Amino acid sequence: MTTIALFGATGKTGRRVLDRALAAGYDVRALVRDPRKLATASDRLTIIRGDVLDAASVERTVAGSDAVLALFGQVKGSPPTLQADGTRLIVEAMQKHGVRRIVTLSGGGLRADDHDRPKAADRVIRFLLKTLSGHVLADAENHLEVLKASGLDWTVVRGPRLTEKTGKGTYRVGWVGVNASTQISRDDLADFILTQVDDRTYVGRLPFVSD
Repeated sequence: MTTIALFGATGKTGRRVLDRALAAGYDVRALVRDPRKLATASDRLTIIRGDVLDAASVERTVAGSDAVLALFGQVKGSPPTLQADGTRLIVEAMQKHGVRRIVTLSGGGLRADDHDRPKAADRVIRFLLKTLSGHVLADAENHLEVLKASGLDWTVVRGPRLTEKTGKGTYRVGWVGVNASTQISRDDLADFILTQVDDRTYVGRLPFVSD
């Protein structure tokens, strides 16, 4: 059975991905700073205590895995380069241990110029994000550059506004402004993220998932 190295397991989306991965029969190695925040118990779950900015912790998590789901992001008080620096350490560990598949999570502010067709509202949202949280967008852009230079089989899953609504079990996979809406439930987003462990359709791409 496939083993997933999961970063961001205590986050709102990460928790959902963890539960779905275990229910689907995957083995999961989860790096968490505070294991008390992870109430899930399973004989298929290995919890590694540490930080995504600590190379040794990251390597222990990646070792023995077949794929990586990096779902961490900036929260209040995070270092301004958290996603890029954490992704760099993950990539280095993957290269050392021969792991090729990595899926990360970002927002629609991260552009895929070859596919996106942003409408006026999309451009306004990106302008506001750049103005109000420019360091978050810059960090996302830098993490993408790390992935592009890695030589790995990467996919960046992008989403619009995330809701706590119960998932519908369906979603659209498109691009900003193309076959897309302005929101998605975390349940449905988690469903899609888990499919990417084995699906290679979007390797080297940035699909935008919405309801």
